Amino acid sequence: MAFELDPVKYGVLWNTVENNEKKLEEMNKKMDKMEAQLDQLVAQSNKQAGIAWLGIAMLTVLSTIGGWALKWFTDK
Repeated sequence: MAFELDPVKYGVLWNTVENNEKKLEEMNKKMDKMEAQLDQLVAQSNKQAGIAWLGIAMLTVLSTIGGWALKWFTDK
């Protein structure tokens, strides 16, 4: 029982492996690009969340001052 290597099948297999390696490299590049974009989106989201909390805090302070002023003017 001798092992025979078919050069055509071997060539087809080799070509398939090389094509898959190229596809893997392309997919890795795309994944790197997507990770960079995701990092930018997270940073942008965090910035917007900080701005929203600042707005809520400012609204709270202004409404407290307005309520205090309204009470002070109406009690006299």
